[in-house]
Amino acid sequence: MTGERLSFGRGRHAGHWRVAVVQYFARIAITVFACAYLTIDFAPSAYALPSFARQTGQPCGSCHTDFAGLTPYGRRFKIGGYTFGGGQYRTALFPSADDSSDNAKKKWVPPISMMTIVGFTNTQVAQPPPTAPYSTNNNTVVSPVSFFWGGAITDHLGAFAQMTYNAPPLGGFGADPFGHTWTWDNTDVRYADSTSIGKLSITYGITANNNPTVQDPWNTTPAWAFPYASSTVAPTPGSHTIIDGTLAAHVASVGVYADFNDLLYLEATAYHTLDPSTQNALGTDPFGAPGMSTVSPYWRAAIEPHWGNHWLEVGTFGMVSGIHPWAAPPAGAGTPLPLPAVTTVTFPQTDKFTDIGFDSQYQYQGDNYWFTLRGTYIHEYQKLDASFPNGLSSNPTNDLNEAKGYASLAYGSNNRVVLTGQYFNTWGTPDPLLYGSLASAFSPNGSGWIAEIAYIPFISSTAPGWPWLNMRIGLQHTWYQRFDGTSVGAANNNTTFLYLWLAM
Repeated sequence: MTGERLSFGRGRHAGHWRVAVVQYFARIAITVFACAYLTIDFAPSAYALPSFARQTGQPCGSCHTDFAGLTPYGRRFKIGGYTFGGGQYRTALFPSADDSSDNAKKKWVPPISMMTIVGFTNTQVAQPPPTAPYSTNNNTVVSPVSFFWGGAITDHLGAFAQMTYNAPPLGGFGADPFGHTWTWDNTDVRYADSTSIGKLSITYGITANNNPTVQDPWNTTPAWAFPYASSTVAPTPGSHTIIDGTLAAHVASVGVYADFNDLLYLEATAYHTLDPSTQNALGTDPFGAPGMSTVSPYWRAAIEPHWGNHWLEVGTFGMVSGIHPWAAPPAGAGTPLPLPAVTTVTFPQTDKFTDIGFDSQYQYQGDNYWFTLRGTYIHEYQKLDASFPNGLSSNPTNDLNEAKGYASLAYGSNNRVVLTGQYFNTWGTPDPLLYGSLASAFSPNGSGWIAEIAYIPFISSTAPGWPWLNMRIGLQHTWYQRFDGTSVGAANNNTTFLYLWLAM
């Protein structure tokens, strides 16, 4: 579950509470919709994501078109190292010498937040029986429960750092074999500053993170792509590119970036797999990744011209990863680390994965709405010099492709109602050994559609009883045209997901 976008999971099994609890949750959701509706015209001033709101004093709509889609201001906030102030609280624990007297007198509050998602999942056809107490269908799961440091540390240093509770039954089926309950999740620590050369304004910085693309300021790259919330117990396709979450929470990195005149963004970062003992200490299953990686360079370039209320981004990103596959299967459940030597042995040969992505985004800000279009394409070339001679793949080279097209309308005061649609398509080289566990037993191909309607009742109002509470209510449906290489039975995996997302 770690390292995923804010959906935090690609669970393939199902868990549940009893039917009475499901019905109870449905009644709660209806009540919340009704109460939220009544607050539209009678609520006071606006608040955003809790810790960022305290720091900036800005409403959600300043930074987000949606949870967690970013506006131009939200992208600048991230590029600026999560350090922008302006709220009623002091940004840093120790004010700098150039702080204004008013800011220095402000109270400091740690930028700590938490969130959880209560979700009800229904699939078109019941899934294979999971472990009790889970059901084959119609499951309600509370997942994840996450805690964040979200904001400034000093005037130039800030972080988005997440720790997540992910043990079943609370988090759904699929705990790792080492019994982890807490794990580090998406983490991005930044140092940022700015300067100017003539008329050229430059914001520059250093990022240290644990998930390729989690540091990116656009939602066209994998870590923060739609869907922002998704079921942790629904079946999901079994193949995706290395850059799309495969190494999340298994790696650490250091990179540098610069933004020129809010127009051109450039970044270069190097990733390396953490050793198994370190991953275990951080709550991550070492065998959740395909092996141990060499240093993997990552790059990002994007240009975003804007005129009036229009913003157009065109960019590229990518990573070259060398992977030494595991030479032995993982240890059994409960095996402590350090593991026996044989279990952490990797093949000496190296598989090389070259991921090259192209992306584009258009945003328009209307009088009372945001309209967003996105497109992303990732091509992965796999040179399997380790997997092929050791019987892990049928081909010495493979290709894998991912494409997504997205449209969203966020309407109302600070984007209270959001309508979203997305098409997704994955296709690649057939390989009976590499994809033998999938439904088709040879192909990674999959495609379909996602539609969602979401309502954020307190995006421009104060929640009753607790001003820093935020809530999102969403109804999402996924249709599969092809699933794990075949259209036969693909629709059986169609998923309806009703969720209540709470942040405070």
